[in-house]
Amino acid sequence: MSSIQLVNVSKAWGDARALDGISLLIEPGSFCVLLGPSGCGKSTTLRIIAGLESASAGQVLVDGEDVTEKPPAARGIAMVFQNYALFPHLSVADNITFGLSVRKMDKTETARRLASTAQLLGLDKLLTRKPSQLSGGQQQRVALGRALVAQAKVCLMDEPLSNLDAQLRQEMRQELRELQQRLGLTVVYVTHDQTEAMSMADQVVLLNQGRIEQCAAPRALYAQPASTFAARFIGTPAMNLLRVNDGHIAGSQIAVARAGGLLGIRPESISLDGQVPATVHSLEYLGADLVLRCAVGSEQITVRAEGRCNVAPGAQVGLHWPVQAEHYFDTQGCRVV
Repeated sequence: MSSIQLVNVSKAWGDARALDGISLLIEPGSFCVLLGPSGCGKSTTLRIIAGLESASAGQVLVDGEDVTEKPPAARGIAMVFQNYALFPHLSVADNITFGLSVRKMDKTETARRLASTAQLLGLDKLLTRKPSQLSGGQQQRVALGRALVAQAKVCLMDEPLSNLDAQLRQEMRQELRELQQRLGLTVVYVTHDQTEAMSMADQVVLLNQGRIEQCAAPRALYAQPASTFAARFIGTPAMNLLRVNDGHIAGSQIAVARAGGLLGIRPESISLDGQVPATVHSLEYLGADLVLRCAVGSEQITVRAEGRCNVAPGAQVGLHWPVQAEHYFDTQGCRVV
């Protein structure tokens, strides 16, 4: 197990700034997810850790050792790419051991590592097949096997499940997490999918325009978003952000605890058994859930209710949410404690 530390890491191409002073500590044996929208800097961060990109400024430390100037091969890091990067003309066995053969590892040791890795990933009966004869999930396991067989202390993953269908992604999320815990690997995982981040991570690093918006455990990120960006990015549907004027929800007589700024409420925290008058504008039936889009004063508010709830567009409803479900943000979008 190895720790990873980034110290004031920046990356720029001319006037374009991809990363702006990133500082981050990833504990040994933890599963860290870099999360954010396209262009936020998460893949650039991963590539700088791997040594595939050089930082414009700052340091990268692995297990306390400064590896900023070291080439990728000298960092003790394995990487799984989004497109798997398998050689179509090689068998599963040869794809897994390709890196070992390039380093001219002893054949007996190579065979031992191949056997244990293949058994671990359930590939022991597929070793003679070519990638074209494998399913998407099996190809993903081969790419992972190539990383694991090197017995690196750190494994970097760049959206490795994005090419799989929804059901297989769910299965592979569980498999990856169990494998990481069993082997004690330090994993840094890049995704734009909050479900992957929240279900797998020990630590979520939410990036926005090259900066860390918030770094926290999944539960803390959901329960106490540090900004309106974090509040809106985490959660499905996204958190409601209602304007507050003179201590009331804008356009209404509903009093709240703050004089101004924004009031945040999770849709799932709102029930239909209260005294806050609202008008249903539209709804979306999702089976177990019914997502209502309502108006309270001049503000739009989303409610996540039970699917069996019988409500129609145009209906007048009464909303309720507990005081502890309220989040407040200032006009700059920062959380108000």
